[in-house]
Amino acid sequence: MTKLIFMGTPAFSATILEGILADDSYEIVAVVTQPDRAVGRKRLVQMTPVKEVALAHHLPVYQPEKLSGSQELSDILALGADGIVTAAFGQFLPTTLLNSVDFAVNVHASLLPKYRGGAPIHYALINGDERAGVTIMEMIKEMDAGDMISSDSIPIEESDNVGTLFEKLAILGRDLLLESLPAYIAGELKPVAQNPEEVTFSPNIQAEEEILDWNKTARQLFNQIRGMNPWPIAHTYWQGERFKIQEAVEVEGSGPVGQVIVRTKKELVVATGQGAISLKTVQPAGKPKMTIADFLNGAGREVQVGDHFGEA
Repeated sequence: MTKLIFMGTPAFSATILEGILADDSYEIVAVVTQPDRAVGRKRLVQMTPVKEVALAHHLPVYQPEKLSGSQELSDILALGADGIVTAAFGQFLPTTLLNSVDFAVNVHASLLPKYRGGAPIHYALINGDERAGVTIMEMIKEMDAGDMISSDSIPIEESDNVGTLFEKLAILGRDLLLESLPAYIAGELKPVAQNPEEVTFSPNIQAEEEILDWNKTARQLFNQIRGMNPWPIAHTYWQGERFKIQEAVEVEGSGPVGQVIVRTKKELVVATGQGAISLKTVQPAGKPKMTIADFLNGAGREVQVGDHFGEA
């Protein structure tokens, strides 16, 4: 039985951990995940999804703020694991750890060398890609630059957002890992180097990227909105305050950019640089997320055709 250290943090990683645990070929000797963080308005401390799975299976959990030079690293090195599997862990692995095992592989949610970095799924949607995928690669001391062991992809559906695509790619990554790992360990699957000329990056989304620019096309804004749903959420401004938009669809229409061109009890259409979008789910400042009908019949009852969004 191959002894593994698993390293990951979000729900994407938890799905992969559960897959490994269901395979009798492997023994998880330790789980490493990011420290618990305070989340939400009430700042309640919340366990990572990977920690929840690990504790449910009575596995030892390590949560160093920084793995390099930590006591946790010394403890992990002493376990004598055969290999490491990482998936959206969020930290670089120390060279001493990489050198201590026979292999170290990562499950990355993109078709490398495209979208190295922390937000590949977000960028696949924002950029309007037709397909998204997963790559199993060797770990080296450079972000997502290791040789590729295997990859697979799925089409991006019109109804997909970050949440749905994360779920689909987690399952794809789980299955691809479990299919590839035995042959890789046996030396039957030879990794292939990434083409440096095809490398692109997907750094974590910055605050300024969440703001909707109504000069963009309806398709670009639609992709930006779904490429940030359910996190971090794209936003514009209404009555000088932040106005989040979780869901919208492209529709026909034209007018000055950012202007309301259709307003009924259940519909609000805003003109863009090309075409228009109909808002479906929104969140005004200080309010919970709501349907556009609830907004128009409540906090937004004064919105009229000719009003503008995007004016801070």
